[in-house]
Amino acid sequence: MRFIVNSQLLLENLQSVSGLLVENKALPILEKCLFRVSGNTLTLVASDSESIAVVDIALEEVTGEGAVAVPARSLLDTLKTMPNIPLIFNVDEATSGIEISGGTGQYKLTGEPADTYPEIPQMGGDNALATISSDILVRAISKTIFATGNDQLRATMCGVLFEMKPDGMTFVATDAHKLVRYRRSDVKTPSETSFVVPKKALTLLKSILSMHKEAVEVRVEANEKNVFFQFENVHISCRLVDGRYPNYQAVIPTENPNKLTVARQAFLTCVKRICIFASKAMPQARLTMSGGSEVLVSAEDVENSNAAKERIACQYEGEPMEIGFNARYFLEMLANLETEDVCLQMSMPNRAGLIVPVGEGDANEDILMLVMPVML
Repeated sequence: MRFIVNSQLLLENLQSVSGLLVENKALPILEKCLFRVSGNTLTLVASDSESIAVVDIALEEVTGEGAVAVPARSLLDTLKTMPNIPLIFNVDEATSGIEISGGTGQYKLTGEPADTYPEIPQMGGDNALATISSDILVRAISKTIFATGNDQLRATMCGVLFEMKPDGMTFVATDAHKLVRYRRSDVKTPSETSFVVPKKALTLLKSILSMHKEAVEVRVEANEKNVFFQFENVHISCRLVDGRYPNYQAVIPTENPNKLTVARQAFLTCVKRICIFASKAMPQARLTMSGGSEVLVSAEDVENSNAAKERIACQYEGEPMEIGFNARYFLEMLANLETEDVCLQMSMPNRAGLIVPVGEGDANEDILMLVMPVML
């Protein structure tokens, strides 16, 4: 098998799937990238056993067909140092030997037989669950993925819930301490369905989509075990997280009479400064509201005798109140909002607080962030 491919084109496409190429002692073949030539197309396949990314590259000159698993890291490091030149690949499928020549250089790699590579799941059918603009999908992932958990004993919390309905689409992420619900009214589906997509697959999807300078249409399909994302020359499939997602609606308080409206950036920088003086084990930010136009933000580290407090301008409606939050969670949420002002809605010091954007934004978008309080 012989083919010619542009070095820069190969590098860009190999980099796009390289997020799945990690050390795997149980299945060393997954440390390699599958190169498959069929007709005038070179297909790159990367997998971590849970997710699979497939990229097609059009070739102008091909002799023969076949496949081989290529040592991806060595090839990537080589391509990064090369100018933009044509590369000639000669593959001996009998020995899995790979010879690469380009410019004044010649290189040899030893691959592995393609038949040891995991099977690629087939897409579900002719009808997509939804077709989503890539800029919307990237935004939805960005707004939710930071709130996912890392506890494998609660696997469903290690992914993002996709809820598809005829009147819109909802993305939810939580780790039991914080929660984000992101809704789009402009993404509609003919029927209702829901599934949980793992964090790693979404990180890869976001990374590849972000490489596109212009928005592309992303086709979404799913069956009982896998979800598929297809756009342009890229196919990504991943195994869905098995299990029932927590009833997130039940933890969102509906009666929140105490409302604190404050400039988001001023609040963000204030909490950042206060956090420096808080306990490193539990960086607690305390909010004291007694009416009027100011809120007192404070923190302390009793063990090291450190403390800080600041007053910032606000609009507060409600009863006098003192409540504490994990400052790290608070900072993550404020950093992932964009409006000039935000509103912190509360009921009692031991109940979850809601953070919502205030001001003009996308009319098709609805964002709600929930953060659990900490004992003062």
